[in-house]
Amino acid sequence: MKITWRTEWPQWLLIAAQFAVAGLTWNSAPDRFPMHWGLDGQVNRYGGKVEGLLLMPLVSLALYLMLLLLPRLDPGRANYPTFAGPYATIRFSLLVVLTTVYGYIQLSARGQAPSVDSFTPLVVGALCVVLGGVLGKVRPNWFVGIRTPWTLSSKRAWDRTHRAGGWIFIVMGALFMVSTMLRVELPIWAMAGAPLAAGLGLAVYSYFLWRGDPEKVPPAGTLPADNG
Repeated sequence: MKITWRTEWPQWLLIAAQFAVAGLTWNSAPDRFPMHWGLDGQVNRYGGKVEGLLLMPLVSLALYLMLLLLPRLDPGRANYPTFAGPYATIRFSLLVVLTTVYGYIQLSARGQAPSVDSFTPLVVGALCVVLGGVLGKVRPNWFVGIRTPWTLSSKRAWDRTHRAGGWIFIVMGALFMVSTMLRVELPIWAMAGAPLAAGLGLAVYSYFLWRGDPEKVPPAGTLPADNG
């Protein structure tokens, strides 16, 4: 897959912005940063200045490098050029989320952030909508998308599961965002459970699609040996 500066500079900018905030605010930053929130929406763990200012930028940089490397390691690397645009969107969206969370941590440490109960549904919902919008365009590979034993051995199961998953994630994300706009508070466990339930349902769906596909391919090494 060809990487160009046009796809990379927005991601470089997000990572650089995080490190710039850390450097510019180091001397004036508080000594304690909220780093984790419980299911009740309350902070249940604080970190020091180093963690609060540098952890998220380092995680963002590591994620960027990992997603840049994955196509080179994937046995299905030949398919990546066919969904280069969606893959770039996925990579960029994940970095946007990490940068947004980093900003929220900075504001929370200074007592200026909105409630986590209103912030989380908007961010998670927006991510679900974006990922759902490109999910149906992701072609078979081993690292990105809905990877079950059945989608990986049946093109029909892969294509139909990803199209269905795309719509499910768009609807789910829209509901998350609308709930915040209507000031209907969703518990964090519900937002975590909904994608898990959707993933389980899609896995079951992919199994039945696989069963009905006459062109499904068994995994390598599972066919009987030819003794002829």
